[in-house]
Amino acid sequence: MHDISVPLADFSDRVRSEWIDHNGHMNMGYYMVVFDYATDAFLDHCGLTTAHREAEQVTTFALEGHINYLAEVGEGDPLLFRTYLIGFDEKRIHYMHEMLHGEEGYRASTNELMSLHVSRRTRRAAPMHEDIRARLQAIMDAQSAAGIEMPPEAGRSLGLNNRRR
Repeated sequence: MHDISVPLADFSDRVRSEWIDHNGHMNMGYYMVVFDYATDAFLDHCGLTTAHREAEQVTTFALEGHINYLAEVGEGDPLLFRTYLIGFDEKRIHYMHEMLHGEEGYRASTNELMSLHVSRRTRRAAPMHEDIRARLQAIMDAQSAAGIEMPPEAGRSLGLNNRRR
């Protein structure tokens, strides 16, 4: 394994005009769209590339996702995404994206996700290839060695008593 730079920053984008709502900022539905693009980049980084998925007849399904809207972004704003691996087992990957304004650096949003590794043949959960698990472990090890802390929204649940600290 080569050195891994963490947190992972494999994706960037720009707020598109069609993503703007009547309030003049990015519509909440497009946060999920752009986070999904960041997920694709993260899964590629982990080795779950299109070629791997085709060759092994596997894919991933989203099990759960949480979005926190922290600050507005507007049309044309550059977006930078950092991704943190929270944990994994042989069939699941728990991770979190952080969306930052690409020039001003402020945190605009976070997206915490749990993905399930699935056999395309059976449409059931299936263990990931050992090379994928080794890559995930290398990311976890790099985060640990770098002293990376998870974003404060990691693990939060929705509720009236869960105010930001």
